[in-house]
Amino acid sequence: MCAVVFAIGLWRGYALLDMLKTSIALAVAAVPEGLPAVATTTLALGIRNMRTQNVLIRRLDAVETLGSLQTLCLDKTGTLTANTMSVVEVQTDHTHLQVIEGQFQGDAPSSPEIRESLGKLLQVITLCNESDYDDTQDTAVFEGSSTENALLAIAHSAGIDIHQVRTEYPLVHVHHRSEAHNVMKTLHTDGSDREKYFLAVKGSPTEVLGLCEWSLTDQRIAPLTPTQRQAIETENERMASNGLRVLGVAYGHTADRETETHNDLVWLGSVGMADPLRDGVKEVMGIFHQAGIETVMITGDQRQTAYAIGKELDLSRGDELKILDSTDLATLDPEVVSELCDRVHIFSRISPANKLQVVQALQRAGKVVAMTGDGINDAPALKAAEVGIAMGHSGTDVAREVADVILEDDNLSTMAIAISQGRTIYNNIRKSVHFLLATNLSEIMVMLAGISLGIGQPLNAMQLLWLNLVTDIFPGLALALEPPEPDVLTYPPRDPKEPIIQSSDFRRIAVESAVLSISALAAYSYALQQYGISPQSSTIGFMSLTLAQLLHAISCRSQTRCLFTSHPLPPNLYLAIALSGSIALQLLSALVPGLRQLLHIAPLSLVDIAVIGSSALLPLLVNEATKPK
Repeated sequence: MCAVVFAIGLWRGYALLDMLKTSIALAVAAVPEGLPAVATTTLALGIRNMRTQNVLIRRLDAVETLGSLQTLCLDKTGTLTANTMSVVEVQTDHTHLQVIEGQFQGDAPSSPEIRESLGKLLQVITLCNESDYDDTQDTAVFEGSSTENALLAIAHSAGIDIHQVRTEYPLVHVHHRSEAHNVMKTLHTDGSDREKYFLAVKGSPTEVLGLCEWSLTDQRIAPLTPTQRQAIETENERMASNGLRVLGVAYGHTADRETETHNDLVWLGSVGMADPLRDGVKEVMGIFHQAGIETVMITGDQRQTAYAIGKELDLSRGDELKILDSTDLATLDPEVVSELCDRVHIFSRISPANKLQVVQALQRAGKVVAMTGDGINDAPALKAAEVGIAMGHSGTDVAREVADVILEDDNLSTMAIAISQGRTIYNNIRKSVHFLLATNLSEIMVMLAGISLGIGQPLNAMQLLWLNLVTDIFPGLALALEPPEPDVLTYPPRDPKEPIIQSSDFRRIAVESAVLSISALAAYSYALQQYGISPQSSTIGFMSLTLAQLLHAISCRSQTRCLFTSHPLPPNLYLAIALSGSIALQLLSALVPGLRQLLHIAPLSLVDIAVIGSSALLPLLVNEATKPK
């Protein structure tokens, strides 16, 4: 375009050197060379603002990715729940015992039969447990996982001497649960028979029950009947459907140190544990859904427990709640899994390897995925997701190292703030780009029209450079610091493949530039009638276009909200300062003798000033009134 202006100027008979200077100055003014600085500065300042909201960003482009987030995979324990397990129910033999605030309720535990089976169960969960116990202080202190701490706490509350039990049954070997077997086994030296080992087992009720051939009934060991198995499974489903994590407990005696093949155990009962939802989680789920973000819960709990929690959180937004089990992931083709993942709300009985599989399946389905986690085993999934989110307080060092975002307070509502900031930062960069393109294009239009029509150069080379200095830098940066619009979380996430400036934006930019140009040319035409082609005319055109461009920054604050609505935008102090300073600089150019001489500014009458003010204000009113609703 600048080359076209240069060619037309020569054709119109302007001097070669004058047109060369004008064209170069126009090129400098028209190209938004400050865009990379604006974008990088905006992202950096966004990271600083998030830091005040307890959100740490470890990768600069993660800020932009937050704005296009489509699917949020949520680890249940520690993210959706408080990770403060407590035993609330115990099922032994045919007796159901309630636990409130760590104490068994009623007189049932006092009967000899129940005392026997309950005591054996508490003994087993004390042995099959890696939490440390410290009773040297006023209150007992348990150090370990929240699940094992809760089991040890109920045993201690019931009067079990933890140190004595562990002393009588020294630990020989621990067989941890794995992806293939959701059962933990510990092998101990039997205190009553040193030639045999005592095997303590806890884990998935279904898997533990599959290892059992016997039951402890009425203080004697008897074969486990099909009726008893059915009753145990029914009880497990009942507790799980109430949102409880259920563990089956069993024991056995063996002369072999090999624990993996032992399947002749004695069933003792089930333990139901509650992990309350974090405060405000339900409301945060509503915010995510309103923002068009799919929420997917990933948990190691069994299907019934996951279903109850998912129902409470309304993950399906009133529709049918769809659950996919880890066994399904292992048997289905990856393409089928990708198609299913796009419609699944909960993944149950999930291992750390399955988490990575879920993230990759969602990505194959075309989703921009974020994954939350806090453990070492979560690291692969956190690394694979477009945005890995680690818990800053309860998370491990490994999880924090691979994550892109760290929530310092472990609060999921902070994640909503981070998404809001991510969308705002991206929108603000678009606003800055929009402003710079619209104003710079108006300069080209004014110069092209003036030279093509043979009415002189509305702006000289120095005025073009000054215009670029005054209008581009500070207003552009101030627009990049716009506060979030009130409805930023009511729109669906943007398509990450769409360009930052779309075809509809270009059409709007062209309209705005045309309005700016026509208004400035109208003021310049008035000056031509009064003064002819002279410094006075150039001054009026220069002042009109500069002030109109500065006021246009107000219009660029939002693409849909205008100044005349009853719901105004939040104030932007930075923009107010930028516009005040830039307008003051422009006024100084007409008052300071050195600047007046450099820019060829001529004195203005009161009528001239009124024309300039009208020409600067009119584009703002027109562009605001014609904004798309």
